[in-house]
Amino acid sequence: MRRQRDFRIRQFRRVYDRTEGKFTFNISYETHTKPTPRSLVVAEAFGLGIDDAQRFKVLDAELKIGPRDIVYITGDSGSGKSVLLRAIKADLGEEAIDLTDVAVDAEKPLIETVGATVEEGLELLSKVGLNDAFLFLRTYSQLSDGQRYRYRIAKLIESGKQWWLMDEFAACLDRDTAKIIAYNLQKIARQQGKAVIAATTHSDLQEDLKPSVLVHKRFGEEIKIDYYPNTPAAECSLIREMRIEEGTKEDWQKLSGFHYRGHKVAVPRKIFRLVRGDEHCGVIVYSYPPPACYGRRIVLPRMTIQEMNKQLSIINRVVIHPKYRTVGLGAKLIRETMPLVGTRYVELIAVMAKYSPFAEKAGMQKIAQQQSVESVSAITKTLLQLGFNLQLLGSERYVRERLQSLNPQQLSAIKTAFTKNSHPRFKKEFTVNRHQPFGKTSDYTLAIRNANNEKIAKLIKIVGMLSQTKVYLFWDCK
Repeated sequence: MRRQRDFRIRQFRRVYDRTEGKFTFNISYETHTKPTPRSLVVAEAFGLGIDDAQRFKVLDAELKIGPRDIVYITGDSGSGKSVLLRAIKADLGEEAIDLTDVAVDAEKPLIETVGATVEEGLELLSKVGLNDAFLFLRTYSQLSDGQRYRYRIAKLIESGKQWWLMDEFAACLDRDTAKIIAYNLQKIARQQGKAVIAATTHSDLQEDLKPSVLVHKRFGEEIKIDYYPNTPAAECSLIREMRIEEGTKEDWQKLSGFHYRGHKVAVPRKIFRLVRGDEHCGVIVYSYPPPACYGRRIVLPRMTIQEMNKQLSIINRVVIHPKYRTVGLGAKLIRETMPLVGTRYVELIAVMAKYSPFAEKAGMQKIAQQQSVESVSAITKTLLQLGFNLQLLGSERYVRERLQSLNPQQLSAIKTAFTKNSHPRFKKEFTVNRHQPFGKTSDYTLAIRNANNEKIAKLIKIVGMLSQTKVYLFWDCK
């Protein structure tokens, strides 16, 4: 005997016309009541026919959506938003991907699960605000709810699908994070020419999502559809609540833990902080320039140390709190503080500038890209021959464990590589005052020969830092 269904969706009409970019819906659902003692009491009390199907219309409308639209579907819970989204998804087929369809490997480092190459992975994660060096090495299971949401959006981008669908969009997130993600999502989708269809009960995301189609679904068949120009949001709404002011070293220390290079900075010239109420959202540290710098000779004439200190500053650190990344605050900090630092020229050397052009957006000019120097390359060659993973040289723990596994001859080979390929940065590790030159080469050679594994591990970590490809950027106030 065929079992009677108590609830089912009836789709009288559901067509997507790709030529016109128009969905036509006529969706309702039917309910059948089982004859139970309690249902019979209710049926009798309200005059309901127990054997008759009750039909409720959910949607009867034309919805025009193109493959580059940003669609925001809002309304009360139970009003039919999810039904509408499922109907749209069914018509789009293989062209669409739902956020819930994203496959996640919860136990691998993020950088292993996104992108065909390391460079592509870094770029994708940076686009969604997961651009912290430590986050790259975390697993999905170690992320917060907001970070997991950002990661899934990175996977949407990677899929290459034309339509990105999201039911209960950002519903589990705090409202600040939801607004940041909404702003970033529309920005990325518009840059890549993709469509977003996001459904949620929350109605506070319109300014940041900046939809070209706004659908307000009420109970029953009532629906309101508004169409707007398909233009991106100028800025995240939260930025209006922020201000930039001169700060102190303590302001840097409050956010220094979010920088991959750690707490130490050169003597600061100027520090500026970005605050929202009592929240520290970002900080930028300007320092006096080093005596030599790759790329400087391309844009500046020879100067004395005194002339450089008077006319040139270097951006030593730029840190944005992870919560507020991807909304343009790094560029804002640089752009608005460079005229305040008091020097004609400003320079920046950055690794992440390869993947995120935040400094160029602030008005800096990309001058050159520095490859690893010859002496550092020679040392990395030796380390590679001894079985070191060059991508993990930044981890002192990993390096110390590798050093402990080597025999005396192999340790001697590493020390020889450091003595034959000296670098000013290595020599500074053996000085009491890091801002003074080390001294004679013979003293450096002796220090290397007597160095323990802990000191060698620190030198290898520096090798990892120096072997990174860096970008030199420059700004002239005139």
